[in-house]
Amino acid sequence: MEAYLWDWANLLMRWLHVIVGIAWIGASFYFVMLDNSIRPSKKESDKKRGVHGELWAVHGGGFYHSQKFLTGPKDEPLSENLHWSYWEAYSTWLSGMGLMLIVYWVGAKAYLIDASVMDLTPTQAISISIAFIALSWIIYDQLCRRLEGRDNLLAAAVFVLILACDYILFQIFSARAAYLHVGAIMGTMMVANVAMRIIPGQRRMVKQIRMGVPVDGRPGLIGKQRSVHNTYFTLPVLFIMISTHYPMTFSHEKGWLVLAVIMMAGVFIRQFFVLKHQGKKVWLYPILGVALLGSLIVALSPNMYKSPMADQPVAAVSDADALAIVQTRCAMCHAEVPNYPGFYQAPKGIILETQAQLEQHATLIASTVASKYMPLANLSKITDEERAQIAKWFADR
Repeated sequence: MEAYLWDWANLLMRWLHVIVGIAWIGASFYFVMLDNSIRPSKKESDKKRGVHGELWAVHGGGFYHSQKFLTGPKDEPLSENLHWSYWEAYSTWLSGMGLMLIVYWVGAKAYLIDASVMDLTPTQAISISIAFIALSWIIYDQLCRRLEGRDNLLAAAVFVLILACDYILFQIFSARAAYLHVGAIMGTMMVANVAMRIIPGQRRMVKQIRMGVPVDGRPGLIGKQRSVHNTYFTLPVLFIMISTHYPMTFSHEKGWLVLAVIMMAGVFIRQFFVLKHQGKKVWLYPILGVALLGSLIVALSPNMYKSPMADQPVAAVSDADALAIVQTRCAMCHAEVPNYPGFYQAPKGIILETQAQLEQHATLIASTVASKYMPLANLSKITDEERAQIAKWFADR
């Protein structure tokens, strides 16, 4: 019953995470588009009111007129009916950390720890997880403060920081957990930008406007910089959110490098749309993004790398021998009644107890066993020889 209730908690938290994530990313994409699409006002009266730029739009049967004021309107009060965009960000982060707790902290032995990478206790692993996420934000924030005004250098430094986290996490946790932690780190940077830099700066500016004193525009510049960072983090974070369904990416022996290439492709593609909002179509960026993804498709192709036993001959493997390996190493979870703690039903409904079930899922078994994605964290201690036997069995079918 406990495992069943945890599964429901996982489902409901994941559903909430997707809903509020859509709301946050949608708002973020909209305001980036708005900010890059505004054009100087043509009316002198608007310029005198402090209008920095405007955008006319049509949507849903209506026409909309958006105007941007850098430091509030001139010679008129600021509206009391201000819309603030922040609960979407907070809800996304809170639900994401809820999932981290349910899947990776409560299920640390199965999902967070890989003893073949680093033999940690659950307490050690969870402590490292929390510390890594918190420390990464602190380093990122300090980089932003110390490199203020040097945007290109800052962008390079932030990328190096993310890449370093990516590599180090792969030396500590399971490959799947390493991917998710890179996403959690970027997600934390994004929400902390909103909660600790963007919103407080905007509140100070609003207070100054209402008091009728000169408005300090620096918080607005800082907020704009952090918003720009957030928009480039978005596509990599979205990929990481769905990456658990595609073990050919994170289970590769150089999974950290695979993630780095995919993140860079996402940045290039996002850059195209940012510039497009400004009226510039630089096709080089999506071409580079697609080229990077295409190169990964080729590089990760199963015939492009050797299995651990590739240089050693493997004798023919019978159906009975393959079934015996699967029943010993996989059926602890993939059974009608799993006997591994924390599982009350077979993951994804895949049961591997009979020859017919083995044949039904042969392709999936071969790919996940060869990639070392399964068994999870190698909890059943499958050997490289047994992996090679499964590969031989599948190849000879």
